[in-house]
Amino acid sequence: MTAKNNVILNHDEINHKIRRIAFQIYESNVNEKEVILAGIDRNGYIFAKKLKTALQKISDIDPILCKVSMDKKNPSSEIKTSIAPNDYKNKSLILVDDVLNSGTTLIYGVKHFLDVPLKQFKTAVLVNRNHKKYPIKADFKGISLSTSLHEHVNVVLEGKSFEAVLE
Repeated sequence: MTAKNNVILNHDEINHKIRRIAFQIYESNVNEKEVILAGIDRNGYIFAKKLKTALQKISDIDPILCKVSMDKKNPSSEIKTSIAPNDYKNKSLILVDDVLNSGTTLIYGVKHFLDVPLKQFKTAVLVNRNHKKYPIKADFKGISLSTSLHEHVNVVLEGKSFEAVLE
């Protein structure tokens, strides 16, 4: 089977999911002046940037990007954010990643942000895999998949053609 046969989301479908999630974020934050989009470094941050652009097109909310840097192989190590805790204190925050796999990355990301009081805390992912190691859920998701533990979802959000592929 070739990789082309395993495309679970193509470019147009990903753009549609981004727009739909942006509407859901807007609906959930309709009375907010700003919302923090905290993207987990690399694809989660790229996804957060795309959500920011979509949110700006459909609402008056000011989305503020925050890059969340963490070692995914050792998530209990120090987590760094591109904005200071005072900049997201008592605000609505959405933790963003491309794929919710075992839940490890998101659960440690959530743990980091729990040190600061927030008005609202949600999670957003493009692909939600249905087997998890931790009790975490995606509040906003593009697609849910039932996959085996041996399969991998690879998301490409850069360049001229976006795609999500099951490998």
